[in-house]
Amino acid sequence: MKRSASKGAANDGVKGSIDWELRPGGMLVQKRQPLESSSSPMIKIKVSHGSYHHEVTVPAQSTFGHLKRVLTSETGLEPKEQRLLFRGKEKEDEECLHMVGVKDMSKVILLEDPASKERKLEEMQRSEDILKACEAISSVRIEVDKLYQKVVALETTVCGGAKVEDKEFAILTELLMVQLLKLDSIAAEGEAKVQRRVEVRRVQSYGDTIDNLKARNSVAFSNAANNAGPVIWEAFESGVGSLKSPIPFPTSTVITQNWEHFD
Repeated sequence: MKRSASKGAANDGVKGSIDWELRPGGMLVQKRQPLESSSSPMIKIKVSHGSYHHEVTVPAQSTFGHLKRVLTSETGLEPKEQRLLFRGKEKEDEECLHMVGVKDMSKVILLEDPASKERKLEEMQRSEDILKACEAISSVRIEVDKLYQKVVALETTVCGGAKVEDKEFAILTELLMVQLLKLDSIAAEGEAKVQRRVEVRRVQSYGDTIDNLKARNSVAFSNAANNAGPVIWEAFESGVGSLKSPIPFPTSTVITQNWEHFD
């Protein structure tokens, strides 16, 4: 009776129900409560990541997923980019450290996910290509700046009323076309593509300016030529030429093809 009473008293002292969980291997145990860093024993784990070595401290009963989150600040790799191996086998995020034998000063190997590594390499290559394209565009921009100064000088000459030979327009247009071809040959993406588009429009606008100046130059001097009369040179005894209006034929002049023969 005492034993029974004692047992009942013990049962009465238990507060709440007990939750159970199934461990790997089919063992039924009491469900673990969330770990608090202050109450859970801590262990130090050595993590090897290529030529780098890290030592991290985590709760002894934490998971590999938690370990990945801790390693993010150490390696810069997001949890989804990490693969953790212990004793030659890759571990899943939900697996517990202590359940697979991880103890204080145990060694874990960290590998970067191949797909993630490939994406990073592609991003690095893309960034390098963009940088090279920007440098090539910058070189073209310097040449276009020099040509712009020539366009300004040409515009000043034409607007000032001076005659400009057509070959001057042709040469400057050809130089601009060379830079336009250089821009077209640059494979650009992202920011480099934007810069290339800006330079292409800039070169095209300078080409349009040259065409307008050429047309203005041609019209101005063709009108001047049409308004000028014919020029006749009159020679004096001193040998110096003088301009003179043309002498009209006398109205009494008769042109004939009859020839007179002499002895």
